[in-house]
Amino acid sequence: MQLEQLGRLTEAITAYERLLARAPNLPDCWYNLALLQRRTGDYPAALASYAQALAHGINGPEEAHLNRGVIFSDCLNDTAAAQRELEAALALNPAYLPALQNLANLHEDLGRREEARATYQRLLGLQPHSFEALSRLAGLSDIAGPADPMIADLRRALADPGAGDADRASLGFALARCLDACGQYPAAFAAARDANAASRASAPAAVRYDRAAHERLVDELIRVFPQVPTAATADEAAPAPLFICGMFRSGSTLTERLLSARPEVAPGGELELIPRLAHTLFAPFPAAAAGVPPDLLEQAAARYRAELARVFPGARWVTDKRPDNFLYLGLIRRLFPRARIVHTTRDALDNCLSIYFLHLDQRMSYALDLADIGHYYRQYRRLMGHWRRVCGSDLMDFNYDDFVRDPRREAQRLFEFCGVPWDETCLDLEARRGGAVKTASVWQVRRGVYRHASGRARHYARELEPLVEALAGMEQP
Repeated sequence: MQLEQLGRLTEAITAYERLLARAPNLPDCWYNLALLQRRTGDYPAALASYAQALAHGINGPEEAHLNRGVIFSDCLNDTAAAQRELEAALALNPAYLPALQNLANLHEDLGRREEARATYQRLLGLQPHSFEALSRLAGLSDIAGPADPMIADLRRALADPGAGDADRASLGFALARCLDACGQYPAAFAAARDANAASRASAPAAVRYDRAAHERLVDELIRVFPQVPTAATADEAAPAPLFICGMFRSGSTLTERLLSARPEVAPGGELELIPRLAHTLFAPFPAAAAGVPPDLLEQAAARYRAELARVFPGARWVTDKRPDNFLYLGLIRRLFPRARIVHTTRDALDNCLSIYFLHLDQRMSYALDLADIGHYYRQYRRLMGHWRRVCGSDLMDFNYDDFVRDPRREAQRLFEFCGVPWDETCLDLEARRGGAVKTASVWQVRRGVYRHASGRARHYARELEPLVEALAGMEQP
């Protein structure tokens, strides 16, 4: 435990393994070992350790099943196994709220609207003050108008003295979405503003956006990666990564959904592999990546590709659509010089507004304030201007607004760039409801192509005037 507190996780794992070799009947130690193995990305070992904890009679076995379910769902792309684990947890403890919450989320990921709705309602029946469940249930509701009962439920929950800042953030973002959906734009913006303020208040003190620090990071990325060698450092055997990056809420999930119409393309989702490599093998990043020897690059590329092959066996391509991988494009180019990189874009005001209305992870600290979003967006554009000069024809801009205006033309251009055979069925998004989607776009991408999100910022012209000024004169895509 001391080694873990010092951040020396590999040594902590070794210590647990030595202990358990001598005394294998210690279920809590198996559980703690599993936690560390998951943190280091050794998911099969973590699953095995949780199984040992269960076999040796750990107290509260439903929690071990829950953690196994999260690994299967979030790390191994095995939603069927995840559901089995969550149902096993609930068989042991039908009132185990975390398992119900995760099962409802899994139903959402898989596009099972009615199952998700029923599970959230079951959860609220057990715990009426489960504000997160109410917030998620609101996202599944078709809002009839300003007098819709769901809006009243959300306002009532926001006024509940038992709601903390984190609860008010979840409820406030849900209320903003509902009000936006029924055209109550000033009220929707006010709800989003209050939700962001609550999210800031609930964030750890260390989570604050430092504009100067972020500018220094962009400066250093440009300095460390002035140009990228074009010689291959690793073979191009399957599975080949297709990188999709850009600002959050810029169309990356839609882009992945289009490409994964082909059976040879596995949708990888928001993989953690590149950031993990950057901050382990190449730490401190980016400074340590300046003079990396070829053998280390080959080792890192092989590790990345092996993980893709393990999680997505048989795939010819795997999409890695973590949006903020745009911060790591210099490293990506060194690892995979022939990789295709799709940069998703949309109208800047629409993009920033969508981020402001979304309950993002608080570690994305820029997202909690409209002025900070504007600053971050300008720095993103500055960095992408550099990557465009570095990557040349290996980087393609795929614009959401152009796509909704002419879906077939833009989709064909995307497929041609990626080297993936064109498939007319890729445009029938509504027909392809299956498959897990683990982003805020979970419901949007299951609908047909629609245009109302393009130009959404016009409804908030007065509220966005400071953002318009902040973005004036920035580098264009």
